[in-house]
Amino acid sequence: MTRNHPMPSRRSVLGGAFVAALATATGAEAVSAAPAAAWPTEFPLPDGFLPEGIAIGRRPYAYMGSRANGAIHRTDLRTGTGGIIHEGAAGSAAIGLKLDRDGLLYVAGGGGGTARTIDARTGSLVATHQLSAPTGHFINDVAFLGDRAWFTDSRDAVLHGVPRGRGGGVRRLPLTGDWVQTPDANNANGIVTTPDGRGLILVKSTPGELHHVNLTTGHATRIALSGADTVVNGDGLVRIGRTLYVVQNRLNLISVFDLDAGARTARLRRTITDPRFDVPTTAAHFGDRLYLVNARFTSPQTPETTFNGVAVSL
Repeated sequence: MTRNHPMPSRRSVLGGAFVAALATATGAEAVSAAPAAAWPTEFPLPDGFLPEGIAIGRRPYAYMGSRANGAIHRTDLRTGTGGIIHEGAAGSAAIGLKLDRDGLLYVAGGGGGTARTIDARTGSLVATHQLSAPTGHFINDVAFLGDRAWFTDSRDAVLHGVPRGRGGGVRRLPLTGDWVQTPDANNANGIVTTPDGRGLILVKSTPGELHHVNLTTGHATRIALSGADTVVNGDGLVRIGRTLYVVQNRLNLISVFDLDAGARTARLRRTITDPRFDVPTTAAHFGDRLYLVNARFTSPQTPETTFNGVAVSL
């Protein structure tokens, strides 16, 4: 394991709150310097890590979660080196994750039905929320909107809103409207805010749909696709302004859509493929790049299996 680089201080993270607010106002999910051309576009992860999610904040550090035991790995994007900052535990999992402006990671716990909060500076566990029963559910991904972190459950037609502050309880928001839950399949997966910052966009992996969700009512409106029939195998989502990037894992593909102002229609602009893709699951944005982790679902998932992350230019 390579050594960790010094973590940014909590004061420096909080000092970027104004920049983060500006990013929200302009529709961007993060404000960051463009990576230098010399920065690596591929970086290793520990053998057997079983990566799934990736999160990047304002600074050039990527945080990736493990399906094997819920560990969190941190990589310096400038060098490609890093190490484990949170060891995880047997029976735990880290699926989707997002880094908040206060330096806290919100981590979806998969089949365990949990949402965890981890201090990205120290790697310490801050809080655990039991969102669902530990069987029959799969807490998959997370996005921030307002004072809550919203988690998807791929096996239930519901969103879970975890408070981002010290007070308040978890809000359970059933999905209605156009949402039809497909039995015995992955449904709600990736999640991002709408361009106007008032609602959420979900990708429904099976059969491959995008939905706009009203957070007041839970009403889901299917987003009309143009230039593509479906987004089947849709996994992680990244939105930059009115451009939506949909990672379609087993297709080794990123579909790039132009959203209308109300996020009611999505027109396919182009697709991104790369020979280094090996079932990428989720992505995060930094500068003029997307960073993805290869879950390698079609390869043996053993302690000896190698894993990595890759970057593609936007």
